[in-house]
Amino acid sequence: MQIWNYIEQGGAVMYILLALNMIGFAIMLTKFLLFFSERKRCDEVASSLQQKLNALVPKAEQSTLLELARGELLQYISSIERGLNTVKIIAAISPLLGLLGTVLGVLIAFQVMSQSGLSNPSAFARGISMALITTVGGLVVAIPHYIGHNYLIGMLDRLESNIEKSLLSKIL
Repeated sequence: MQIWNYIEQGGAVMYILLALNMIGFAIMLTKFLLFFSERKRCDEVASSLQQKLNALVPKAEQSTLLELARGELLQYISSIERGLNTVKIIAAISPLLGLLGTVLGVLIAFQVMSQSGLSNPSAFARGISMALITTVGGLVVAIPHYIGHNYLIGMLDRLESNIEKSLLSKIL
């Protein structure tokens, strides 16, 4: 069976999961590209932050300069970190949406059973099928987003560490 048939059988929950999957993968792809390009520019970014610090405080004590440098670095990192929480949220709510689809599918199956008994097993099976498909759909969306988010956080931490080392070597 084709993937689109599974999505149609899963109903509205699967369409929501599909939309979240596309949004999450778009964010992760752009962040991967951004982090790779920023990794090559560590020294350039550190020089830019150093110039910004020199403009703010031309002659400051070393402790003040270090504190200001950490503040500037934190501001820079938070600006490129934007969007990672969305990936984390998608990873967290996808299994819940799958569970919602499971409950809806079982509810539909029992409604069919209460209306027609077990005389129409194919209608009953549709509800159970929806339940299983949405469960799988929620997990299929959640797992790569969870892995991607953790990997991106690791990349961001390494990038921050590299920029911090470069910046500290320039101001000390």
